[in-house]
Amino acid sequence: MPVLEQARLLGGIGSILMLLALVPYAGTVLSIIGFILVLIAIKYISDHTGDRTIFKNYLIAVIIGIISAIVAAVMGVAGFLGSMSLLMAGGSMEALTGVIMTLIAVFIVVWILGIISAIFIRRSFNSIATSLKVKMFSTAALLYLIGAILTIILVGAIISLVAIILQIIAFFQISAGKAPPPPPPPPA
Repeated sequence: MPVLEQARLLGGIGSILMLLALVPYAGTVLSIIGFILVLIAIKYISDHTGDRTIFKNYLIAVIIGIISAIVAAVMGVAGFLGSMSLLMAGGSMEALTGVIMTLIAVFIVVWILGIISAIFIRRSFNSIATSLKVKMFSTAALLYLIGAILTIILVGAIISLVAIILQIIAFFQISAGKAPPPPPPPPA
């Protein structure tokens, strides 16, 4: 099977699995599998085009996303435990305000990391769009960035879902490579 055909299938199926993150219980596992499949597809595309920055930028975006998720999880648990211990001890309003301010600060850090991750996704997808002549990657990349920026007002989550749907379409628009056109006839 040609490399681009594999990238098309892995990327498309992986993107569909990413979209299933909303499914209760199994969604997280399916989404992680989807991310891995998309990462492999991006690697295939990067190797096929000879443009190493395609994979490098996407890998950086994934690493930043993982760091963001870890920060959110650790600080979310710490904030929850902190607020619960304050409530159990009959804590003052000032202490509770401190916990809330910490959670807001964590949310802002995660938001900024999400924007940085989206910038790297955009770089990767714009390179793919140029190399493979599939403009839908550029559109998905722009929506990822807009979605990341607007996440602070919650509209971004919907825009990011649309970006994933366009990513699915973009992967399935990759052609496995057409036969080159026949050479022109020799001049007479």
